[in-house]
Amino acid sequence: MKQQITPQQARQYSPAALAFFGDSVYEVMVRRYLLLQANCPAASLHERKIKLVCAAFQAKGYEILLPLLDAEETAVLKRGRNANVTVPRHTSAQDYHKATGLEALFGYLALVGADARSEQLFRQMMEQLDETEMITKE
Repeated sequence: MKQQITPQQARQYSPAALAFFGDSVYEVMVRRYLLLQANCPAASLHERKIKLVCAAFQAKGYEILLPLLDAEETAVLKRGRNANVTVPRHTSAQDYHKATGLEALFGYLALVGADARSEQLFRQMMEQLDETEMITKE
């Protein structure tokens, strides 16, 4: 049941709604990425996933992707960053807002059917963060 909408229709959604959807899109991408890295116990995969879906990690991804985006993607990312959201106590407001922007971007790309672009951006982000963060190591 894959439905695609136009960019104009996607822009009608609030940035928080895009982030709501994008959170799940991003998590599935992370889970697939980790599974393809190594066939290891589910508990280990879960521990690694937690590190990659946290706001601090996503905020680093935001910084990596920002210069790679076109004007429309940048607008979505920044709209998401500026969304009026409640920041949890366990993270910084700056990181949480950037993470919300990143999730909004992935939600937007999924809604408009830009799966290849989403995969490309995710791959570039993970390659750069893998080098600097050693994300696949325990």
